[in-house]
Amino acid sequence: MASNALSQEEENYVRMSLLLTGISPHAVRVLFDKEFPPASLSLTVNDKKVKQKLNDLRGKRIINKAQWDRLFPTSGITDSKTFDVTLMIALLRNLPNVPLVPPVNGYDDLPVTTETTPASDLARIKHYRNLLAHLHDGKVDGTLFTTAWKDISNVSKTYN
Repeated sequence: MASNALSQEEENYVRMSLLLTGISPHAVRVLFDKEFPPASLSLTVNDKKVKQKLNDLRGKRIINKAQWDRLFPTSGITDSKTFDVTLMIALLRNLPNVPLVPPVNGYDDLPVTTETTPASDLARIKHYRNLLAHLHDGKVDGTLFTTAWKDISNVSKTYN
């Protein structure tokens, strides 16, 4: 008789997935809304210099069509609640009016634990989201899980 119980590694994967899809997006949105206040977001994205940068990001395929449509909806009212984590992180990283200092090793490497800036927190979320997306067996070993859980939980606590 086959067991329906998850292995510890499979449970780690599920828990990490829930943390990254359920809790960390809220943390990113809190930071995003701090840097881009919702009341003026439509004005911000329609600013000539910002829109030029957004067009550049779209040309480089950093922003896709669905994300572009959320930035410039037919209603004319841009709402960050419709943005996915990838779009918010891309805007926080790339728009010139955001005063975030990039992590020491850049956004594409996992920051050291002693680096606790908002930009390093974004890099942590991005790193673990990408790592999880590229796991093909649906398993996360205990060591990775413990480290990732601690890193992502600390980010979520900071911005909630």
